[in-house]
Amino acid sequence: MLYFEDIEVGSVERFGNYAVTREEMIDFASRYDPQSFHLDDEAAAKTHFGRLSASGWHTGSMAMRMIVDNMKDRRQAGLGSPGMEALRWLTPVFAGDTLRCESEILDKRRSASRPEMGIFRSRLTVFNQHDKPVMSLVSTGLIEVRGPGAGT
Repeated sequence: MLYFEDIEVGSVERFGNYAVTREEMIDFASRYDPQSFHLDDEAAAKTHFGRLSASGWHTGSMAMRMIVDNMKDRRQAGLGSPGMEALRWLTPVFAGDTLRCESEILDKRRSASRPEMGIFRSRLTVFNQHDKPVMSLVSTGLIEVRGPGAGT
């Protein structure tokens, strides 16, 4: 089990292998982001994308799937997240792309008001098969400490 004390500032973890399909892109966009350049080849061809592209929200969802799958391989005492900042969609994602993630721990601290809880910030970068960053964000995570007397 991974606890607050096990998190090392500066550590980088690489994980994920997500194949993006046209069908999934269209299904997601149809349900959650029905803009023409996510749904219609002709409309997309007339944009700066040049072809059908995945919704940025879909890219975030694919990243979340890779994060959760990675957590299955090593259990952690995670308590969720109060949010994220600095979300950027850097490069369009297209059908046929294969995505992967890198996560770097930026900082960590014990909660002043809840000593049983640790707080850490990490930067997630999602890359395509050409090692080109397609999305980045900074998130805050909450995680259990081993015990009330555990050190930082």
